Amino acid sequence: MLILLLLLLLSHKKVVMNKKILVTGAGGFIGGFIVEESLRRGYETWAGVRSSTNREYLTDANIKFIDLKFGNKEELKRQLSEQKEKEGAWDCIIHNLGVTKCKNPDDFERINYGFVKNFTEALVETDTVPEQFVLMSSLGAWGIGDEKGFTPIRQSDVPHPNTRYGKSKLKAEQHLCSLSGFPYVIMRPTGVYGPREKDYYLMMKSIKYGFDFSVGYKRQQITFIYVKDLVKAIFLAIDKGVKQQAYFVSDGEAYTSTQFRKYVTSAMRKKFVIPVCVPLFFLKIVSCCAEFFASLTGAASTLNRDKYNIMKQRNWICDTTPLQEELGFKPDYLLERGVYETVTWYKKNGWL
Repeated sequence: MLILLLLLLLSHKKVVMNKKILVTGAGGFIGGFIVEESLRRGYETWAGVRSSTNREYLTDANIKFIDLKFGNKEELKRQLSEQKEKEGAWDCIIHNLGVTKCKNPDDFERINYGFVKNFTEALVETDTVPEQFVLMSSLGAWGIGDEKGFTPIRQSDVPHPNTRYGKSKLKAEQHLCSLSGFPYVIMRPTGVYGPREKDYYLMMKSIKYGFDFSVGYKRQQITFIYVKDLVKAIFLAIDKGVKQQAYFVSDGEAYTSTQFRKYVTSAMRKKFVIPVCVPLFFLKIVSCCAEFFASLTGAASTLNRDKYNIMKQRNWICDTTPLQEELGFKPDYLLERGVYETVTWYKKNGWL
């Protein structure tokens, strides 16, 4: 009897170890951390990246690469059929591919929604639908929260995104929900920060030089999730086998820009920083001008009308109760600890 139990345990371990996971957008900030966690768990890990993608953080010899043609459904179907025949279909797909800024505004819908539509329809039509399909969406898909009473944004609220990015993410979510029986899991993280991230890095760099810029004079509550905690939430959903569920993801706390500055200055051991509050009307003018001049040069501007709408939003608090109760999620990093680890990484790697 004991030998039989050992054989069963070993057999179970083998099944777990052989789980095949595809991570699209693996060359990005979040994608790299998802790949690392998948490898750490011993899964057969596939990184969906283009041939031109920087693979600086995808150097593990155990990673398998594939360049999926998301813009062409027929080509995708051919690739998925070949994958199924040669390697076997993926057990889980984490679709982390997306854009947050574009040279052409139409690319938000083309990539954030169109690629999801092509991919999921190709999976259905080639009979390669995985056990779970995790979509990386965004809190921005739900739009502006209650800016008077500051009640948390909830799943039951009617979404009304006010950015092209948020609208494209919501459209992708709605497409998944329209597919009968499709095993989707939707993650809607708030602001994601951590080592290798570049937007919050610019804020930290500004603080290093003695200035901290904030926007608007009205009360603002902002939320964060450390990248490793976001990855933790993703794999909790995979471990528990949840399907047709969506979760807002944050560390469960609300912060002010002053608190963020305090944690960054403490981590940098910087004694004096000048806070500069930029009026919203001025930011709007600068954002529109930056977007206009970027369009003339064919570049994607970090500061644009979408970014303005994001920065002017006052309430980013979201309800993470389902995440806690259904997945048992508890963050390992609140903002102070996460910022300290992030700043330490930036300094060690010569970014700060």
